[in-house]
Amino acid sequence: MSPPTPAVNAPAAPAPRTAVARIAPALRHPVAVGVLAVVLAGVVGLGLVVGAGTAPAVAWDALVEGMFGSPYAVGSSLNSAAVLALIATGFTVAHRAGLVNVGGEGQLCAGGLAAAAVGTALPSGVPAALGVPSVLVAGAVAGGAWAGIAGLLRARRGTSEVITTLLLNFVGVGLVSVAVHEEALLRQPVTSSETLPQSAPLPEGTRLPLIGGIESPATAIVVIAAVAALVTGLVLRHTAIGLRLRSVGHSPAASARLGLPVTHLETGGLAVAGAAAGLAGASLVAIAPYVLAEHFSSGYGFSGLVVGLLARGSLTAVAAVSLLFGLLTNGGINLQLAAGVPASSVQIVQSLLVLFVAAALFGTTRNGRAS
Repeated sequence: MSPPTPAVNAPAAPAPRTAVARIAPALRHPVAVGVLAVVLAGVVGLGLVVGAGTAPAVAWDALVEGMFGSPYAVGSSLNSAAVLALIATGFTVAHRAGLVNVGGEGQLCAGGLAAAAVGTALPSGVPAALGVPSVLVAGAVAGGAWAGIAGLLRARRGTSEVITTLLLNFVGVGLVSVAVHEEALLRQPVTSSETLPQSAPLPEGTRLPLIGGIESPATAIVVIAAVAALVTGLVLRHTAIGLRLRSVGHSPAASARLGLPVTHLETGGLAVAGAAAGLAGASLVAIAPYVLAEHFSSGYGFSGLVVGLLARGSLTAVAAVSLLFGLLTNGGINLQLAAGVPASSVQIVQSLLVLFVAAALFGTTRNGRAS
C-alpha cells in the first residue's frame, strides 16, 4: 500500500488592497506631487497677501490679470516659460546620465554673450534666414563649450560637476558684466552720461520673429523650446542613446564593464545641458530690447534648475512647471503694480514649492522603503 500523499496547502489569496494602497502610486507621480505643492504654496501665498493688507479678491484679480489679462501678458509668460523649459530640458539630459548641472546661469550668460557678439558683428541688412540661426547656434555652442569645461574636469580629474558648474556661474556673470562695461568689447558707444552699459541693439535680421501678432511679444523661442522638449523626450525614451544615458546614470561602473563609453556619455550629457541653457541665453538677447545688459539673465538659470528638480525627469512635467513659473513671474509683476503686494511674495511662493516637493519626495521615498 502506497504511503498517503501529504496535503499541499493552497496559496493564500492575496489580501484586498485598501483604497490608500491603490491611490498611493498615483500620489507619488510627479504631476500629483506638483499639484499638491502648488496648493500648499498657494495657501501660504494667500496668507502673505492678507498680511500685506490686501484683500484676497483684489490680489487674485491682479494676479490673473498679470497672467492672462492681455495678449501681451500671455506672450511674456510664454517667453519666460520657454527659457525655463530649455534650461530644465538640458538639466534632465544631464540628470539622466547621473549628473547634476547647477551651472545653468553661467551657461546662459555664455550663450547670451556669444549671441550678442555674433549678432552685433553681422551687417545691418543680414537676412533673417541667416541672422537668426547664426545667433542661436552661437549661443548653443558657447553654452555647450562652457558646460564642457566642467565635463572635461570631471573626466580628466574626477572633479565634481556640482562644484565646477556652480563656480562657473560666477565667471559667466562676471564676463557679461565686463563685456557690457568695456567699449573695447561689446559696450555701445558712449554718447552721454546717460548711455547705459549694454551692447548695441542686434540688427533686425537677427531678432526672433513674433508668433502671436503685434499685440503679443511671444516669439519663435516658444516653438523651439516645445520642439526641443518633445525631441529630447523621444530620444531619452526610445533610442539607444537614451538607454545608454540611463545605464550610466544608474551605475557608471557596471556600464563601463558592459563596454559603454561612460566618460563620453557623461561629458556629452553635460554639454547638451549647457547647449540648451546657451540657446536660452541667446533667445533672451534676440528678443526685446535686443541687447545684452548686465543682468539680462534675471536668474533664469537658477529658476530653470528648480524647474528641472521639480519635474523629476519628466519632460511633460518640465513643460507644465515651466509654464506655471512663467505665469507666476509675470503675474507677480502685476501683483505688485496693481495690488501693492511685494513682488518678493511670488519668490517666496516659488521657494515653498521646492520645499514642499522635496518634503513630499522624502515622505514617499521613505514610505516606499519601509514597505
